[in-house]
Amino acid sequence: MSANRQIARAAGTVMLAFLVSSLFNLIRGIVILRAFGTGMESDAFYSANRIPEFIFNLVAGGALASAFIPTFTTLLTHGKKESAWRLAHSIINLVIAITTLLAVFAAIFAPQVVRYILAPEWFLNNPQKFELTVQLLRLLLPSTIIFGVSGLIMGILNAHQSFLLPALAPSMYSLGMILGVLVLAPSLGIFGLAWGVILGAGLHLLIQLPKLLRLNGKYRLIFGLRDPAVREVGMLMLPRVAGVAVVQINFLVNTNLASGYSEGSVTGLTGGFFLMLMPLMFIAQAIATASLPTFSAQVALGKKDEMRASLVVALKAVLFLSIPASIGLVLLRFPLIQTLYQNGEAFTSESTQLVAWALLWYGIGLVGHSVVEIISRAFYALHDTRTPVMVGVVAMSLNILLSILLGGLFQRIGWMPHGGLALANTIATGLESGALIFLMRRRLQGIDGRNVLRILWKSLAAATIMGLAVVWFLQTVVNQPAWIALFAGAGLGIVVFVFISWLLRVEELKHISQLFLQRVKRQ
Repeated sequence: MSANRQIARAAGTVMLAFLVSSLFNLIRGIVILRAFGTGMESDAFYSANRIPEFIFNLVAGGALASAFIPTFTTLLTHGKKESAWRLAHSIINLVIAITTLLAVFAAIFAPQVVRYILAPEWFLNNPQKFELTVQLLRLLLPSTIIFGVSGLIMGILNAHQSFLLPALAPSMYSLGMILGVLVLAPSLGIFGLAWGVILGAGLHLLIQLPKLLRLNGKYRLIFGLRDPAVREVGMLMLPRVAGVAVVQINFLVNTNLASGYSEGSVTGLTGGFFLMLMPLMFIAQAIATASLPTFSAQVALGKKDEMRASLVVALKAVLFLSIPASIGLVLLRFPLIQTLYQNGEAFTSESTQLVAWALLWYGIGLVGHSVVEIISRAFYALHDTRTPVMVGVVAMSLNILLSILLGGLFQRIGWMPHGGLALANTIATGLESGALIFLMRRRLQGIDGRNVLRILWKSLAAATIMGLAVVWFLQTVVNQPAWIALFAGAGLGIVVFVFISWLLRVEELKHISQLFLQRVKRQ
């Protein structure tokens, strides 16, 4: 119970910080899309940014965190503070060296990267767009090195049960991009946004440094290649790197395919995925981020029964929140996008159609993405990166195949083909989440399936009634401004869902209410 309360308190802190980050992300999206719409410049920017994201995620993103945090936490749990900091400094130095090398390599061969990986269609038919993408790619690459260090610092702070500043760091990244558009873009155009990415990466790192310095882990210029802990991180990380590589290759394939569709398809796909990520970050990533250090400590102390109980609590909370969020996101997608982005200038009604079409198919997959976030953290805590990676490799390989098939199918039947890419992601992630639950159930000899199924059907029932109420409401406000449909529809949906959940006596509703009231009293 104390571990579950610890996760709940930490998740509450992270959710609060993620709420702030979500607001900044919203403002970022509004500023960018209202300034650049879904035209050539935004397509070029989002395509170019895929490569820095690829390098960061491959070397220092989820791959490293999933291997570093359990090892670092184990050393701290057993009182080996000196060894823990030696590990941290070694990994930081290795990350700087590797990301710098890859960034330099990508900058030198930027034309070839864009021509053969990102957008071959632009090289053949749109040389201006091709050259712009090459220039933006070279400008964006230094952010990879900064994010590499900052991402590792997030893991160090999380392992010390410090979640607020790391969770606020993404809002600083968004702030940098906002400033890039508002301050620099009037004179530099889309390059102002690219410089905003560099600024945002720096702010992402700087906000975490004060807390890191208070931990008194004096920096050492070492690589520790012979350190057993460093080698353990490397061994745990290798299979995860393979999994991340497949996921990132999938994003590159989607960018490649979308670049051959109508102009704005890359931006529409990116915009739809971004809007799906907002509730995913607030719900699943917040709970998963708070859970991993606790899961890891429970495993380190040999308390797998407690870890199983904590996993069930986290999984039930994610299902309870993500199901209505998914339905609400799908039903309110048009007023959401119109309210946020549409200005009749750069972002037109056609732009709204592009983003809404992608969001429809991505939004259905929110539950699957949320479950994967939680279950995969449980495997990492068990020092098992191989299982989720193998499942992820199969799922994302299927994703690539489905992207090609569904994109072509949508195109043949007259639908916007980038929606097929989003649907492929939803199908593959849903299968991945089911496989991970099945394997974790076998690994832990059960995960209290009866209770998990109970919250599943109750949340589905409440969310279905909520959805019917929202559909009815949207039909009555057809001629009203989009913002009225959005806020009133969302408010109605929340009230109906909470009321039906109360009638069904959903325990998670009570737990969330108690957590909220406790935080209000502390304020």
